[in-house]
Amino acid sequence: MYWSKLFIPTLREDPAEAEVASHRLLLRAGYIRQLAAGLYNYLFLAQRSILKITQIVREEMDAIGAQEFYLPGLNPAEVWQESGRWDVMGDNLFRLKDRNGRDLCLGMTHEEVMTSIARGELRSYKQLPQIWYQIQTKFRDEPRPKSGLLRTRQFIMKDSYTFDLTPAGLDAAYEKHHKAYCRIFDRCGLDYVVVEAHSGAMGGSQSHEFMVVSDAGEDFVVKGPNYAANLEKAVSVAKPPAAADPEGDHEPEEFHTPGKKTIADVAGFTGLPETSQMKSLVMVADGKVVLVMVRGDHQLSETKFGSVTGATDIRAAHPEEIREHFGADAGSLGPVGVKIRILADEALRGRRNMIAGANKNDHHLRNVTPGKHFQCEFHDLRQAVEGDTSIVDGSPLTVHKTVEIGHIFKLGYKYSESMGLKVLDESGKEVTPIMGSYGIGIERILCAAVELFNDKDGIVMPPSIAPFTLVVTPINFSDTAQNKAATEIYEAAKSLGLDAILDDRDERPGVKFKDADLIGIPYRITIGKKLAQGFVEVVDRRTKTSTDVAVAEAASFVKARLAENTK
Repeated sequence: MYWSKLFIPTLREDPAEAEVASHRLLLRAGYIRQLAAGLYNYLFLAQRSILKITQIVREEMDAIGAQEFYLPGLNPAEVWQESGRWDVMGDNLFRLKDRNGRDLCLGMTHEEVMTSIARGELRSYKQLPQIWYQIQTKFRDEPRPKSGLLRTRQFIMKDSYTFDLTPAGLDAAYEKHHKAYCRIFDRCGLDYVVVEAHSGAMGGSQSHEFMVVSDAGEDFVVKGPNYAANLEKAVSVAKPPAAADPEGDHEPEEFHTPGKKTIADVAGFTGLPETSQMKSLVMVADGKVVLVMVRGDHQLSETKFGSVTGATDIRAAHPEEIREHFGADAGSLGPVGVKIRILADEALRGRRNMIAGANKNDHHLRNVTPGKHFQCEFHDLRQAVEGDTSIVDGSPLTVHKTVEIGHIFKLGYKYSESMGLKVLDESGKEVTPIMGSYGIGIERILCAAVELFNDKDGIVMPPSIAPFTLVVTPINFSDTAQNKAATEIYEAAKSLGLDAILDDRDERPGVKFKDADLIGIPYRITIGKKLAQGFVEVVDRRTKTSTDVAVAEAASFVKARLAENTK
């Protein structure tokens, strides 16, 4: 392709609305343009990269025996009502009515539709296992679209679904996907980490996320040398309290704390660290009020709380509910004398003589000992924090912001049972197949690559997903010798299977170089003054190194470099 014939609208200045590197650079490099909040037009360069990503995904999915489908983005309400997610998804689900008043929605995922196909077609154990997938547009009524393509209202997903007769079959399908995902992200050139995760509204018994560490992310991952988990799921050994508990077998003693409502307020007032206090959190789980106690410097993991209680509807208690059960307002609450269920985090086990609210406004208690002055159930309820240690090997843990690029779930029987999917086993008995669900965000791979690989000059795109692998850049295309050499190199590159572009524009060399660097073309062959000696310059975008190469060998030199870098 000749650059002068293409639509590549690069910008010299950073767009004011861009918040993160991928948003800023994809706009500047002419990959995307915004249509509305959370809606983007993918221009020529973005589409080329996205097609390369989807091809990698398709090849690896086909390699594990998956069969590609393409399902409607517009779904009838009935299938979502059958699974129970019509109500669970709330405002995130785009809902509409047809001209006859029937309820419809725009699919954000396709568990229900895939299960309905299986229900109508699968009859026997002989038809299992099955792996079905698609690469398709999804919709989510995102309340706060932001960060360019990282949080949008319309996006492309590879979603696959497995149907197996036994849990062992699901384990095998899950492992196939895990390995396929690693191959996909490796081929896309990404640095990523696989972490234990929470299944959320998807349901199921186990899930893993594939995450890229980036400040642009909104998820947090806890990492150690031999451990990684989503912040909500991570289990760790709490770092020790900042001060030892007071000695002695004391009874609770009330003291006045005027206007001191936060942990920090009370710490400043008493001169004791936050680790010497207990934080009282009043939660409502499926309509029942529960008191949760955590160390003063810790935060509750609602995911863990939900797992312990088994509740599906979780929220913080309202002020009137708090006053009804405690007789005081938030900021002065504690566990002593409370008649409701109390859950305490494991970090409080064995502690004594701590500070807690007195259930009397502007008053607290000192010398409160869990298990003695109040009865509770101990569970792992808190979020891990930087400085905790790993339960695997005792090594220090760190917390990182991340971008999720893929997520795999063992769904179990959530959808097959609710939607009545049955097959006959070997004995002729009806059994319910077990399912898995596996997603990859296509645009998120593109964004993650840009977040990971950029510099002051623009995008440093991995060759496998760059819109072009090579740009052939004559300094002066109107010069007969340069024109001839550039055209010959370009044709040679194409014959070798290189995805090349010829920059034939009547522009200054600096403009050409800046544009090529900005859009992230991995290799540039520059035809200039050295042509008289039979040489051209090959520049590696990532390393900024240049090599003089004979004209006839230039294309094959780039081909060899690409092969070396993909081993």
